[in-house]
Amino acid sequence: MGRLAEMHRRSLDEAEDFWAEAAAAIDWVEPWRRVLDDSEAPLYRWFTGGRLNTCHNALDRHVEGGRGEQPALVYDSPVTDTVRTLTYRELRDAVAVFAGALAAQGVERGDRVVIYMPMVPEAAIAMLACARIGAVHSVVFGGFAANELASRIEDAKPKVVVSASCGIEPGRVVAYKPLLDAAIDLSAFKPQACIVLQRPLLEAELVSGRDLDWNDAVATAEPAACVAVEATDPLYILYTSGTTGRPKGIVRDNGGHAVALVWSMKHVYDVDAGEVYWAASDVGWVVGPPTSSTGRCCTAAPPSSTSASRWERLTWGRSGGWSPSTGSRRSSPRPRPSGRSGSRTQTANTLAATTSRACAPSSSPASGATRRRSAGRSGCSTCP
Repeated sequence: MGRLAEMHRRSLDEAEDFWAEAAAAIDWVEPWRRVLDDSEAPLYRWFTGGRLNTCHNALDRHVEGGRGEQPALVYDSPVTDTVRTLTYRELRDAVAVFAGALAAQGVERGDRVVIYMPMVPEAAIAMLACARIGAVHSVVFGGFAANELASRIEDAKPKVVVSASCGIEPGRVVAYKPLLDAAIDLSAFKPQACIVLQRPLLEAELVSGRDLDWNDAVATAEPAACVAVEATDPLYILYTSGTTGRPKGIVRDNGGHAVALVWSMKHVYDVDAGEVYWAASDVGWVVGPPTSSTGRCCTAAPPSSTSASRWERLTWGRSGGWSPSTGSRRSSPRPRPSGRSGSRTQTANTLAATTSRACAPSSSPASGATRRRSAGRSGCSTCP
């Protein structure tokens, strides 16, 4: 029996002992009374009685543990030709200030915040800021139609909506603010405030008395401390597509989510402390199994020398993978899921990367689902 198969068996046969051991990787404000609370079965609750803060576990404890100057978030957008790196200390400080901006708008523990943004660092900052003060965030796909956004606002009843003036896609700029305004008009529930990140390519017109510029909001905000919440308190709401009716909100709690995430990153994805794991960026040049001798996937040649140099440095796999610069395959005795850094000493400038539309190598757990979504894409059978 393989290592993961044995762990899976034990997680079922000895669930409480297994997850109690896993929970030791998390910082707790107060320990739990029960690992698995089945007193209201079939509604089960994890780590009842325990108290923690997800943002502290994601940021503060790493700063306190001496990793404050290590890169925590790398934003590399070929679409806007932008590379930006935030260390753990910088990200914690930005999150604490934006959490203070939310608190200044009356957001408290248990309040909901809808985040309707492109994939920019501020989106992650907003999510972590909500967790920092115990608010519940709900991310809505940036650029979603007004009626879809309205249905989620109406259901979540957010005190604040965080958005951006626009999203940027290859060949076009998508104005978010008119969609947000239309969604609020359609919704029976009206948020108290909207905080809008103004992007230079298209600035939005703000509604007086309701909308705040992101920069103005953080300029006067006091950094907020982490608020301890119950392990069973909601962390976020993620809505279904709504194709079978009204979207259904899937709720994840703080304790179970934190423990499962840390365990999965360590045992499934084999990510060690200090390594960089690339998740996504704006849609742009991607890396994966090539479609020709060029080694490129679903894209033509990079349009500029900056993009070209970025293309040269993107590879996947710890010890191998497709080399975009040569179109050749290097031996890889230990293939990794798409997005794994190329070595344990990678810097931000030599990250292995995929983007939000990247191909997944066959070793990726997501590769099967990715292939099934490939209809209509030209040049590559594995792109979503």
